[in-house]
Amino acid sequence: MPLILPGNSRLIDRRLFLSGVAGVSAAAALAAAPATKADAATTPARSKDDPFTLGVASGDPTPSGVVLWTRLAPKPFEPNGGMPPGHPVVEWRVATDAGMRNVVQGGSAHAPAQLGHSVHVEVEGLEPDSEYFYEFKFRNHWSPVGRTKTLPAPGADVRQLDFAFASCQKWDDGFFPSYRHMAAEELDFVVHLGDYVYEYEISADGGLRRTPVPAAAQPAPQTLEQWRARYALYKSDPDLQAAHARFPFIVTWDDHEVQNDYAGGWEGQTQAFTAVRAAAYMAYYEHQPLRARSLPQGTGMQLYRRLRYGRLAQLDVLDGRQYRDAPPCGWGEAQACEAAYDPSISMLGPEQEQWLYAGLRDSDVRWNILGNNVMVSRLDHDGAAGELLWHDAWDGFPAARKRLLDVIAGPAVRNAVFVTGDWHSTFVNDVHLDFDRPDSPVVATEFVGTSISSNGDVPVYGPYYEPMIGFNPHIKFFDGDRRGYVRCQVTPERWRTELRMATAVGTRSAGQYTHAVFEVEDGTPGAVRVS
Repeated sequence: MPLILPGNSRLIDRRLFLSGVAGVSAAAALAAAPATKADAATTPARSKDDPFTLGVASGDPTPSGVVLWTRLAPKPFEPNGGMPPGHPVVEWRVATDAGMRNVVQGGSAHAPAQLGHSVHVEVEGLEPDSEYFYEFKFRNHWSPVGRTKTLPAPGADVRQLDFAFASCQKWDDGFFPSYRHMAAEELDFVVHLGDYVYEYEISADGGLRRTPVPAAAQPAPQTLEQWRARYALYKSDPDLQAAHARFPFIVTWDDHEVQNDYAGGWEGQTQAFTAVRAAAYMAYYEHQPLRARSLPQGTGMQLYRRLRYGRLAQLDVLDGRQYRDAPPCGWGEAQACEAAYDPSISMLGPEQEQWLYAGLRDSDVRWNILGNNVMVSRLDHDGAAGELLWHDAWDGFPAARKRLLDVIAGPAVRNAVFVTGDWHSTFVNDVHLDFDRPDSPVVATEFVGTSISSNGDVPVYGPYYEPMIGFNPHIKFFDGDRRGYVRCQVTPERWRTELRMATAVGTRSAGQYTHAVFEVEDGTPGAVRVS
């Protein structure tokens, strides 16, 4: 659970984070600069309201550091979060104890208006594989205390990794009880695989939550201010705040952070859509614990990246949305076609593909984890009647999928496991080298997690997809009607996946249970159910 403790130690002067962003579509670079006494003296008059209404977070850990995040928003549904213009100074500190008595790092950072008064502090000089606590101060207000953890040293002989992954948390489809339960776990980090927010209009009554929605957060967001209000609505959820305050998050996106099923590399986008996309990308950066290298540049944003967990695991975080071509065979559900086998068609874009392939070939870890936004494995909808597929997933990009799987099947890549979001359903899949040849070898394992709340407590995808599962013998498990997250424990000998399910999302106090457990043995792709 989040630790909410006051702090009173003096801060150590350090360098800070200063933004030089001059707009949305033409966002410029972020630069580091020291905060001076003049900066502090010229900040706006003291506010009586708590500026930390959206909580705190950490993310993208390394063996020596981590990103610390917050956003000043005393009135989160007013323009600029209720903050006046400028770039006020926020103090921060890091300690080895929850009481914030043994402070080991600290400093000041600007919270520029051009970034929604968000703060992204890149802390360095920490010890590997160590737990830390952090907090922020703005004037006379202290933030909640967050907990974070660094990664082991690259060559460390690590015996265990514990992490969870989640996706798809439509606010008006239900509460987030899974995050409350997740916050009680012992985890090294959380991977969020997309659909952190949804872009649809929200009714004033809050949908399944039956909670009034501020007017600013109701419209389908088009402008940066509207996107900020949408994120503020989600970030105000206490259970999401609890998970962020407890663990470092490693995030990527899918489609609903911009528009349903969009293809970022498609050249047929309108000028209006391009503007919405630029605003959406900026708001995403402003509300996630991301490094400065991810600051949006125009309509682009660097999001794919690699993290290493000692000699045990490598996590490649993929961006399967920003660079993809338009699906050649049609949008959504459509029959397969030859055009999708054109080698020029890409899901990840040429640059990301080459980065990924090189990193996999150079990998010397026991487990290679691919954080992936949409399902890799085939889902044949109609069996012998045709080749009806869902083309927003990797099924719409078979040539690109085959290129990736050819690399994974190579001798250098050990134990490839895809962790996947998007489907509001749970799948456990054997990943074949060539899904056009069902007898081709299994080269990887895929775990597709269900949603945190999307689709609520109404059976939707279970009745829809269940008749299709028999056409797909590589799908070893399917469940379409439960909400939750996936907990993974990785050791040199085996991978263990536990499906954590909420009893309901129509109430915040819902319970949790483990629906099924699967294991993957070192050197043997494919999961086996053990419980």
